[in-house]
Amino acid sequence: MTGPEYGDTWVYESIVGALPGIDLRESEAVALQFVVFEVGIVLLAFLYDLWTAALAGTAAVAVAAAGSVAMRRLGTGTRKLGAPEPYRRLLFGSSIEVVLAVLAFIALVTHLFVFDPQESALPLLSSLFGPEPPVLVVYLTLLVLWDLCYRIGTSWWAAVVSLWRGWRYDFDAETARGYRRLDAMNVLFAVGQAVLLPFLLDQPVLLLAVGGHIVAVTVVSGAAMVLTRPN
Repeated sequence: MTGPEYGDTWVYESIVGALPGIDLRESEAVALQFVVFEVGIVLLAFLYDLWTAALAGTAAVAVAAAGSVAMRRLGTGTRKLGAPEPYRRLLFGSSIEVVLAVLAFIALVTHLFVFDPQESALPLLSSLFGPEPPVLVVYLTLLVLWDLCYRIGTSWWAAVVSLWRGWRYDFDAETARGYRRLDAMNVLFAVGQAVLLPFLLDQPVLLLAVGGHIVAVTVVSGAAMVLTRPN
């Protein structure tokens, strides 16, 4: 059986699908992703005695893994529903989710390394890793944060495009139900990101950003569900 055409998938799906000799089921791929990151977090926490930071890292890895599940199911579900070509092209082919992820990641790095140290007596990185964060810890942290930003960017883009889909197209009852289920899954993933909020209570900018994203995706996807009615 042939897989989906590249350009009709998320960038994440294209990369995983292009790996030679590797054909993992969804559960296997997500489990591997979680285990690899979590082993790195636990190992570095042990080496540098950073167990408090490890808890935050585990939450971030768990959200990223949940995002991988959501992305795969949103992608597979959209293709199975035989989505209109303009919708598929906008959702997948534009790769806008990568652009949003890059923008979010740059903003996050700027906040962590420039804004927060200038504005806070105890910056977030210092509170987690100490005044001189180990290089390997920072490297893994940025890798996890990029993974997280990519999933969050994808969730936001899926919500925006689903709103346009609901306004632009009419579907039969079964197809409309399928799209509403996908929108509900995106909302579920967004709400799941609330596990990050307890770690950001002393970081008003990040708290507002993550909380605002959760609310925005919920509202936009909810509106898409309302608009996606059978013809």
